[in-house]
Amino acid sequence: MTGDAVPDDEDLLHKARELTPALYVLARVLRLRGVAEAGLPPLPPSDLDVLRYVLDCPGTGTSALARELGLHASNVSTTVRGLVAQGLIRREPDPHDRRAVQLYPTIDATHGMARIEDAWAELFADTLAALPPEHRVALADATPALRALGATLRHRRDAHPG
Repeated sequence: MTGDAVPDDEDLLHKARELTPALYVLARVLRLRGVAEAGLPPLPPSDLDVLRYVLDCPGTGTSALARELGLHASNVSTTVRGLVAQGLIRREPDPHDRRAVQLYPTIDATHGMARIEDAWAELFADTLAALPPEHRVALADATPALRALGATLRHRRDAHPG
């Protein structure tokens, strides 16, 4: 898109069709790499997703977690039990509803995720170094737009669930 021109629906759909597989590949690399590189015990991608969300939203409940990640409540409960057993998440009673719990990351989770994110950064830095300078600049410049895209996707999903 150049200048003030507004792309037509077909052009926008074509650009989205090119972008989404590229983003999927990047997300898959992040989901499958980092844990071993950080020297941590194996952690399935679904556990990593749950842990990342609890780190981002401490005090969340299992229902909100399941809704946010698009998982079944029973799967979230099983994953949370495993993360509690590993000492990565702790449960506390919800002060507003004693039947519910709130989930919080432990210090081990915080440190472990920092190590994973450091491993991701090293992986990406090594890979970025192999790209031409113009691609590195373009990717760095795209960061705010990618964050905005993610926030907008979440907002639209929340506004129009199901």
